[in-house]
Amino acid sequence: MQIRYLDIEICGLSCQLSPMHHTGAESRCSGCKSPTRMVVGCPFITCTVKRKGVEFCFECIESDTCEKWRNHREAGRARDSFKCYQTLEADLSYISRHGVPAFQKIQEQRELLLREMLRDFNEGHSKTYYCIAATVLEPEELQGALFRARRESGGA
Repeated sequence: MQIRYLDIEICGLSCQLSPMHHTGAESRCSGCKSPTRMVVGCPFITCTVKRKGVEFCFECIESDTCEKWRNHREAGRARDSFKCYQTLEADLSYISRHGVPAFQKIQEQRELLLREMLRDFNEGHSKTYYCIAATVLEPEELQGALFRARRESGGA
């Protein structure tokens, strides 16, 4: 099968906004659909991509009744500290209404703004903070915050 959206995880998370995606270290996460992760696999890769031949859990005809998929989303909401999991349901709702291409476009805008924040304002300890901001704020809010930060810091 052809992977169309490398930067959107099988479960619907955006790799582009993860702190582990924005590192130069060997531990850089290249996403669950990267060639390395596809070979290693995980229960979602095995079920969704390898067995069912779909790119996302939500595309599976059994997604409404899949216990593993439901448990994954519930665990993310209830106790995962990774902020992206806390927006997963809203992201999935957006995808169901507007489609994956529209969601991908917004994630690309968010990543561009995240890269600006990391380039212009990261003193070495704020990457996770900026990744969270890029995840939870709307792109227009991020643009406004960047504009104000540049103005207040004397930047362009």
